[in-house]
Order: sequence, then C-alpha cells, then structure tokens
Amino acid sequence: MARGSVVQDHVALAEIDLCGDLIIAASNTAHDRLTADEIDEVLKVADPPGALPRSRPGER
Repeated sequence: MARGSVVQDHVALAEIDLCGDLIIAASNTAHDRLTADEIDEVLKVADPPGALPRSRPGER
C-alpha cells in the first residue's frame, strides 16, 4: 500500500458509529444495562410487523 493512501470500509465505519451510539446511551442511563427496547431505540430498529412481543428478563 502506498504511503498516505486512505482505505475506508464503510460497513466497519457504520458499525463503529453504532457502537459509539450504544456507549453514549449506556453512559447516560441510570441503571446497569440498556434494555432490549432501549438498544432498539438507539439503533433505530423495530420489530417486524406481526412479530410477537419480546419477553423481558424475569418474565415468562
């Protein structure tokens, strides 16, 4: 590789950005961990239409 050349992996950069968002959210929460719903909110994902609700720790 030539000196001074720049190689960018856009997928890796996007993953690093998402990890940074999760770290910031985790550092701003009052509890020990982010819940699955909080993680989904940070990552801007949602359950697919018609999906069953996720159980929470301690629920059945």
